[in-house]
Amino acid sequence: MEPSSSTSQQSEECQEQEKPKTFAERQAERMKRLRQLHTQRNEARTHNHQEVIAEDARNKLPANWENRKRRAEWLLNDQKAREEAAAKGEDYDRVKLLQVSATEAERLERKKKKKNPDMGFSDFEAATKRQYDRLIRNMAPKDMERYEEMKEKYGDAFYGGRNVIIHGLHEDRKEAIDNMVKDLEEQITKRERYSRRRTHNDDADIDYINERNAKFNKKLERFYGEHTAEIKQNLERGTAV
Repeated sequence: MEPSSSTSQQSEECQEQEKPKTFAERQAERMKRLRQLHTQRNEARTHNHQEVIAEDARNKLPANWENRKRRAEWLLNDQKAREEAAAKGEDYDRVKLLQVSATEAERLERKKKKKNPDMGFSDFEAATKRQYDRLIRNMAPKDMERYEEMKEKYGDAFYGGRNVIIHGLHEDRKEAIDNMVKDLEEQITKRERYSRRRTHNDDADIDYINERNAKFNKKLERFYGEHTAEIKQNLERGTAV
């Protein structure tokens, strides 16, 4: 008798499960699904709107914004690591090179030469441009907080102009002066390392005030001497008009 009683109980449970739902229950389920669909639609609409705003903001950025952003982050991290090495009394350039393999160092050197090739002296404009590019690459990343503070402090005088007297308003920081002195010393050291001692001619005309000015005058003579030879001769004879 026990098996038959359990079977009857199971059949009664199946009948209860298969019992049709009332209209109110079906209506409640439909409204629940409808509310879920409304919620999902609103979420999708909000997400799409945010994506449109983000895409519009990206389109307004410069074409190389991502590269500039990555480079700025790399410069900030490099500066932070350099300061930490200085605090420990370590040579950052040496520590950094110890972490670079020979193959990677060779690749970076080739990339550096390809990016800023030394084509020799062509004219003073190209030489000045090349030096300017080299100097700005060695500059520290911008301190935007200090930039905003200075702009707010000086107001219209921050940008200068014909009617603005800047003298006395700005005071150079000790760090900036030290960086300038360090850069000038590096330039002098590099210039001395690559300079060649040439034979001095005692019979040559003295038209310079120091050795650097003599080199500059020789460059002028080498590139423009043939065009100014007649004018120079007239000046020496005193017959120039």
